[in-house]
Amino acid sequence: MTDIPEVTIDELLARHEVLLLDAYGVLVHSGGALPGAAGLIDRLNREERRYFVVTNDASKLPATSAARYRGYGLHLSPDRIITSGSLLAGYFAAHGLSGARCVVLGPTDSERYVEQAGGRIVLPSDAFDVLVIGDESGYPFLETVDRVLTSLFRALDRGDEIRLVLPNPDLIYPAGDGSFGFASGTVAAMFEAALQARYPDRADLRFARLGKPHPAIFEEALRRSGTRNMIMIGDQVETDIRGACVFGLDSALVGTGVTHSSLESLPADIRPTYLLRSLV
Repeated sequence: MTDIPEVTIDELLARHEVLLLDAYGVLVHSGGALPGAAGLIDRLNREERRYFVVTNDASKLPATSAARYRGYGLHLSPDRIITSGSLLAGYFAAHGLSGARCVVLGPTDSERYVEQAGGRIVLPSDAFDVLVIGDESGYPFLETVDRVLTSLFRALDRGDEIRLVLPNPDLIYPAGDGSFGFASGTVAAMFEAALQARYPDRADLRFARLGKPHPAIFEEALRRSGTRNMIMIGDQVETDIRGACVFGLDSALVGTGVTHSSLESLPADIRPTYLLRSLV
């Protein structure tokens, strides 16, 4: 039992002007739409409700994601999708990284995000200024990370300054049918462990994390919506719920994704406002 109240979609729509919906674990998994997702999106579109999909995915441009979701029966336009990859533009601008040489781990769209931010894509064997982990897929994993790690060590041994950037801090994601996969946050954690082992006195050798639970993606949602009367609907307490709590938003936790633990002992910074049993 828990004292966190259960709520329905009808109640959330009555209380909040804008819904923020996580993608993986709320609307979709890697194989298709989750129960109730297509009906909810159709309803929101039909009733002209305000909503955004707020996702830590940095492997697909909004147009790519929208096309994929349409194949799942979710009629989403690209302008309703806020991705962690899109935050790279602000990060690069804030840190003067226009023209920086960038190694990107991820598929083609991850590289497009970096190029749109002003970065210049180079090979892992080339000299580089920035390492961006866009995704855990899209490259021969072990061969590529070994090459990048070697280049990174050599650069740091020379005294080069390398920026480490992680748009998507998620460690795991729901892949459907009760299965799960490692996400790009786990790849970053692996690099950080290796860096700590080689440079134990360099506490600065950590990735800048951009997506949920960090505020930049919620700030973008606020910019687009123009109101703080938003609620975050997510499946991960460490990203969706914590991020909403830190930003001062209500949150609703669904049970269709990653979280599988006792809710009674959750600390305040990852405690959802509501439990949402169904999207219907």
